[in-house]
Amino acid sequence: MTAASPTPSGDPLLAAKLSVPPVLRGLVGRRRLLDRLTEGTNGPLTLVTGPAGAGKTTAVASWAHQGTAPGPVVWVTPDREDSPRVFWAHVLEAFRRRLLLPDGGAGLPRAGDSAGRALLVRFAAALEGLAEPVVLVVDGLDKVPGREVAAGLEFLVDHAGPGLRLLLTSRVDPLLPLHRYRAEGRLCELRGAELAFTPREAAALLRGHGLAPGGEVVAGLTRRTEGWAAGLRLCALAVQRSGDPAGFATSYLASEQAVADYLLAEVLDAQPAAAQELLARTSVLDRVHPELADALTGRTDAERILDRLVRDNCFVQPVAGTRWFRVHPLFAGVLHARLRSRWPGLEPVLHRRAARWFAASGQLTETLVHAAAAGDWPYAAGEAVRQLLAGRLLAGLDEGRLDALFSGMPADVPGAEAALVTAARLLARHDAAAARRWVLRAERRVRHRGAGPEVRLTLALLRLLLAPHGTGSGAGAAARRTAELMAEVPAYRLKEHPEIEALRCHGRACALLAAGRPDEARAAFEETVRACTGEATHLVRHAAWGRLALAEAVRGELTAAADHAARALDVAERQGIPEDRRSGAGQLALATVACERGDFPTARHHLALAAEFTDTGADPVLRAEQAVVRSRVELAHGRWAAASAVLDEAEPQVPGWPAGRLAVARSAVALARGDPAAALSALHRPGPPGAGRAAVPGDASRTVALALAHLAAGRPARALRLVAAADARPAPDLPDRVRIGLLRARAAALAGDRPAARALLGQALDAAAPEQLRRPFAEAGPWLRHLLRDVPPPAARWLTAGPPSRPAGPVLVEALSGREREVLAYAARMMSNEEIAAALHLSVNTVKTHLRSVYRKLGTSRRREAVERGRELHLL
Repeated sequence: MTAASPTPSGDPLLAAKLSVPPVLRGLVGRRRLLDRLTEGTNGPLTLVTGPAGAGKTTAVASWAHQGTAPGPVVWVTPDREDSPRVFWAHVLEAFRRRLLLPDGGAGLPRAGDSAGRALLVRFAAALEGLAEPVVLVVDGLDKVPGREVAAGLEFLVDHAGPGLRLLLTSRVDPLLPLHRYRAEGRLCELRGAELAFTPREAAALLRGHGLAPGGEVVAGLTRRTEGWAAGLRLCALAVQRSGDPAGFATSYLASEQAVADYLLAEVLDAQPAAAQELLARTSVLDRVHPELADALTGRTDAERILDRLVRDNCFVQPVAGTRWFRVHPLFAGVLHARLRSRWPGLEPVLHRRAARWFAASGQLTETLVHAAAAGDWPYAAGEAVRQLLAGRLLAGLDEGRLDALFSGMPADVPGAEAALVTAARLLARHDAAAARRWVLRAERRVRHRGAGPEVRLTLALLRLLLAPHGTGSGAGAAARRTAELMAEVPAYRLKEHPEIEALRCHGRACALLAAGRPDEARAAFEETVRACTGEATHLVRHAAWGRLALAEAVRGELTAAADHAARALDVAERQGIPEDRRSGAGQLALATVACERGDFPTARHHLALAAEFTDTGADPVLRAEQAVVRSRVELAHGRWAAASAVLDEAEPQVPGWPAGRLAVARSAVALARGDPAAALSALHRPGPPGAGRAAVPGDASRTVALALAHLAAGRPARALRLVAAADARPAPDLPDRVRIGLLRARAAALAGDRPAARALLGQALDAAAPEQLRRPFAEAGPWLRHLLRDVPPPAARWLTAGPPSRPAGPVLVEALSGREREVLAYAARMMSNEEIAAALHLSVNTVKTHLRSVYRKLGTSRRREAVERGRELHLL
């Protein structure tokens, strides 16, 4: 149907341009937007802007139909071909049809013959006489070319009086003095971010299309489309056709295909050729910087083009506080497809250029991403080593992403750098044997071709970190060589990488522990903790606290060990270290402490937790200590065969000090079953190849074990000579000192000197009491019970009382909040942090924060413990 009055050009006025669009089927009533529009139209100007398909028209039309406007709604939809005179003709006709002009519009041209000031003055004067407010909606103001219409609207806002309420929709900001209206409080704005669908609204939209989406499907589509209305609707239609909502929600390609035609027609094809080329070429980037865009396009006007795309709401947004821009992910996917179809073979070239630009900007991760995408592996590996990537990999900084980047690197890439990167990746995954092979390959290439300081430093650091996986010997020289090479690297680079010094100290400490020098290792781990400064060293600090605790537990410093193990666990939780990168050393130290104090249920608990970490089974020291503690727990329950089997299952090729620890543990099992000959054999049998003397250590522990075996075999004189030699060495560990005292007490009792035996036993009790060290007494044998009867009760009360009992039931330190209980409930369903975040519409970091709070309040350190405690407390 057409209007009776023609436009100035003689064409009829189209009624469709003067009608409020009908409400679409399946429309989602978004109350928050309707309320904002009602609030906005109480003032003179409301502006709704957003990209194509953002739902501007739908939202305003829905509001107009609901009848909450402050007065009649006059609707005008301009076209791109409309001249200012045609535009004003439609506006006047729309008012006349609604019979809103006080005198029927007398004195105003019937078809807007003139759109000049005289018309606007007469129109503004007519509007001043309105009996009630009228809302003039101009839907799609950006379609009207030039400044003249905007200037006319500005005149009306300023002169038509309070009866006119102007509501504009546009893809771009109109040429109005918006800054002045904002300052005067006369402007209400709804931008694209506010128009975006929330997950709840997206779920309602999908249901309106006959779908019954689950929470993961809704979260996936909302995240993919970023709440873009047209994108959600197009995806909903595509899901209907596919019949596989879950599969569609996880497929980026399906989402891109669903919206590709719309974005190409409505957005990309409407842009000038220069903007189209820029968007296509920069589609290889996650974020766009003007200078980087210039490098990829060969132009010098990228910033101007990007700014215009932002102003025009072309799915390009600035990153707050930076010169970077981001493209909507679905639009980026469509652009990427356009690049591949229009310019085949150009993509690797663009990635190579991007890699060089990021390298010059000092952005390592992005450099490697684009070098890998270009297949330029020699350059990627060279930059990785030049920027000391090994430290980042081994300290857990972006380790997952960096490891994935180089997972596609072929094995035949030339140069020492590629071999070093591969070795660092393998060592970060605790595959020391494979890492050592690649280090040897790198050494051959360095000798053949020479290398720069970063290459030689990376090689020395990897050698040092691999030392504990051998005998641990030579650690001092390796640490000194690493320090010398650090002096050759530019100081600013080392300042940027504090993890290098932390790793050097940690590698030396681990090697000292593997070499059977726990006292020196303890001091070295303390040095490591001091060297851990800043976020880059959180993982190293966590590992160092755990191994320091283990070194102290082995020496019998149980209180300090428990404290430092707790610090290791606390660092992991507070800093959000991923569970697959955490160390089991802290849990193993707690298991050792509990075992030494005779609390075997607690020891089993911590052993089970320690076993879940990769390094517990991969590190020779941790693997051996795990077997030793498990064997002691079995032995405490009289299960000799099981205790022996645990030790036999331990790696037979464990070198150095760990092999000695296993030998002493085997000797204890043999003595427990009454076989001193087997005990002596365990201590004298040769160690694994390459182990040297340390495989059957000549330290106090082995000497005391030999003495106990000879005493059990009926050779007390020889046993006493052995312990005298052990006692003469500097500062035996507390467990060894206590065992020496017990051996002498038993020898005195066998010789019939009970007073001396009682005195020696009293000294052993006094030495063990501060640390509540019970295991040497528990393993001493039946003779001890008879002698304890002669010891004054106060001296032995701590021993006979047993370890302190734990609370009868679980204790809740502090009540959980409602959100924390929700997070715990989802954790009990074995959902990942990402899945919980999607279900609760939170960020992953927020979920991690809630989980850490749950652990603290429940007195636990891990997710499984928290779930078990939650069930015990009836929280789940």
